[in-house]
Amino acid sequence: ILNYDIMARFRRRTCIILLLFILFICSIMMALKTLRPDRAGFGDPFGLGLLPELQQQTVLLDNKQNSLNRVQGDTVTRVSNLHSIAVNTMKASMPPVNKLEEELPSPNYNFHIFYYSWFGNPQFDGKYIHWNHPLLPHWDPKIANNYPKGRHNPPEDIGANFYPELGSYSSKDPSVIEAHMKQMRSASTGVIVLSWYPPGMADENGEPTDDLVPVILDYAHKYNLKVTFHIEPYKDRDDRSMYHNVKYIIDKYGGHPAFYRHKTSTGRFLPMFYVYDSYVTIPEIWANLLTVSGSQTIRNTPYDALFIALLVEERHKHDIHRSGFDGMYTYFATNGFSYGSSHHNWASLKAFCDSNNLMFIPSVGPGYIDTSIRPWNNHNTRNRVNGKYYETAFSAALLVRPEIISITSFNEWHEGTQIEKAVPKRTGQVVYLDYKPHKPNVYLELTQKWSEKYRKEQEQWLM
Repeated sequence: ILNYDIMARFRRRTCIILLLFILFICSIMMALKTLRPDRAGFGDPFGLGLLPELQQQTVLLDNKQNSLNRVQGDTVTRVSNLHSIAVNTMKASMPPVNKLEEELPSPNYNFHIFYYSWFGNPQFDGKYIHWNHPLLPHWDPKIANNYPKGRHNPPEDIGANFYPELGSYSSKDPSVIEAHMKQMRSASTGVIVLSWYPPGMADENGEPTDDLVPVILDYAHKYNLKVTFHIEPYKDRDDRSMYHNVKYIIDKYGGHPAFYRHKTSTGRFLPMFYVYDSYVTIPEIWANLLTVSGSQTIRNTPYDALFIALLVEERHKHDIHRSGFDGMYTYFATNGFSYGSSHHNWASLKAFCDSNNLMFIPSVGPGYIDTSIRPWNNHNTRNRVNGKYYETAFSAALLVRPEIISITSFNEWHEGTQIEKAVPKRTGQVVYLDYKPHKPNVYLELTQKWSEKYRKEQEQWLM
């Protein structure tokens, strides 16, 4: 009986150890899956700009486009008095340009970083904006039914997998704007690529933000940063509306010292515009605006500029060339998700651009996770691996010797691509991810490190 009892205990202990070992192996496999970016197959569309050409469900794009914007008039009249007071207060309290009190790394104007000014809270906006992002349903009802619905409830519950050091801030808060500028300057970035909708328009979860641009320009100038514009896919965007948009931006903001102009190979200094979801519009429409013979041509006018298209699929490179764009960028921080965002394709894309007199601007990011707003999209998650994922992306970008590197992103919290400072946080509902074992500024420091490395390598390229 004693021997039988000992053997039974031994078998139980062996089963427990075996079960723990299997669980350990499974966890390792899951971790490797999220780190397997390079040859990963295309997953389901993700990102605030969904990719209609990578999916069968084109109705998703139609629904997005129908609800993407709010027309000028009704939207503007709904802006609260509190909002106006906040903006006026910022303008009145804008500090003069002066020498920074502490030493910061010099800005690298070949490092461009995507920036979002769409966040709001009750103190400055009368309500939460974007932090209360809804949970987006999967387009397949059978899958959607397996996931929660509703929206987030700030400030403890926000639409992000990480939690910002500044809390659920407002993009209109002067102290937040200044903190952001200081962080971007500390990272040795030089150009802010500001997400932009025309006056009175916004994304489907936000409010118009064009009136915030002058304040962002002022604070950017204080930190010797430059600002360019990331033109979003608003409703009915075409050659005519884009001409008016570019004219509006250059007329209104082009005289500001922080307005970015890029020195071309011919010695001209031209504004630069990134055009998100450019592939949604056919090349013939773009050619009306971007080629010398186009009916709405902007070339050789006071509003001429460098226009950078988003490349997602390989065939887009030919469309971009035919459209008259000056270059292409890849935006997405999920290596392996699209052709353009896959690091191993960057060499061939750079070669294509070189042979067709186009700029190639690869986009690097620290990782990707958007399950706070798309709980069904965990297969597109890319683990940060304590900064290794970010450094791998930078290394891949430097290999192709680009004139400019773009960074996705400073503060796209919904998609977990931010390099803004984040802190550990636990609530009754959720445990947020964080940057441990590193400090909240680790990704700013890594960016600064690679900015310096880029500068040194670029000197060698030019020799």
